Amino acid sequence: MMDMEIKKTVWIVICSTCLLGACDQSTSTNGEEQEADKKEKVIDLTAVKNRLDYFLDYPVDSTAFPRSMEPDGTVRGVPSKDWTSGFYVGSLLYAYQLFDNEALKKQALNWLPYLAKEKLNGGTHDMGFKVYCSYGNAYKLTADEDYKKVIIESSETLATRFNGRVGAIKSWDFGKDRWDFPVIIDNMMNLELLYEASKLSGNERYAAIASSHANVTLKNHFRPNHSSYHVIDYDPQSGEVQNKLTHQGHDVESVWSRGQAWGLYGFTMVYRYTNDLAHLQQAEEIADFIFQQTMLPEDMIPYWDMLAPDLANQPRDASAAAVTASALIELSQYSENGDQYRQYANAILKSLTNEPYVLNDEVEVPFILAHSTGNMPKNDEIDLPISYADYYLLEALVRLNDLD
Repeated sequence: MMDMEIKKTVWIVICSTCLLGACDQSTSTNGEEQEADKKEKVIDLTAVKNRLDYFLDYPVDSTAFPRSMEPDGTVRGVPSKDWTSGFYVGSLLYAYQLFDNEALKKQALNWLPYLAKEKLNGGTHDMGFKVYCSYGNAYKLTADEDYKKVIIESSETLATRFNGRVGAIKSWDFGKDRWDFPVIIDNMMNLELLYEASKLSGNERYAAIASSHANVTLKNHFRPNHSSYHVIDYDPQSGEVQNKLTHQGHDVESVWSRGQAWGLYGFTMVYRYTNDLAHLQQAEEIADFIFQQTMLPEDMIPYWDMLAPDLANQPRDASAAAVTASALIELSQYSENGDQYRQYANAILKSLTNEPYVLNDEVEVPFILAHSTGNMPKNDEIDLPISYADYYLLEALVRLNDLD
């Protein structure tokens, strides 16, 4: 394995009763107890680090961005137009920040140019996933003006999907037999691209579109208990809600776990830009809903749908857990309940960085986490490694390290 050191600390400390790095060990009576207490409260990144050789060994191929592992152990590679294409580059960049290995950054920047054409792909809402997770992170690290241009051009393209009558960005062009103007909870994740493009360009239109979309989603996507519908179908002429549907949950009124995570992350991020307390409150209510579920497993890694039948025998979704952890770390900085949200995030990350969630070293694929669930209704990518789980795990660890 490569010789790498974690950039800031060898261990990321995790405290169950206090903020990271400020643990009160006054209850320990001797050195042995203190050492045992310390070991109990750490996130060991050794297993994560050991997976990164496979990221470096995977050959650069413009047509085969690693998306997931197939059941036979091979890698499912996808072209740049796939909604997941940006996660691999973003994962490499986050891994570079954690482990300070230039080879990881170089590998990311080798892949990056093959995503550039997506800035003109107006047939999808997934511009944030593809462009911001890759070019957005690359720009933060390099301040490269060419990367900035891609971010702005991508936002201009995404803005073409905005309907002023609805006040939201259309998610999909397919499924015209099922909906007219579908908006999915996942679409909240694209708003960061728009807000950042406003800051970089001075064009406030992008931020206005993002805030409008967030407010329409806040109004229509959530049940009284603060769980989320997956799909809201609008009348594109009147802007009225026509139907509430699901595409990836068990049924319309069930609770698709990754959808809850998208909403939590999205409204936390939107609050960062708007300082609108309604957005902060929505994020808090989503978080509270998630952790009030009596069937949430002890290790904090949710089943793919929180209300699926025979729940104890359903597959988990590590990707939902990773998105949730990353969101909670940010939310903890804004909320009066921050200590509690930080503890939830720490517990999730401690589970995700250990067995059985980190892939065994012998599994030779460019992924870190096992046990994610992609699309259960289509029986696709079930209980397997998926790229976006790795991305949000690494983002959460970077955020945690940066806080401390």
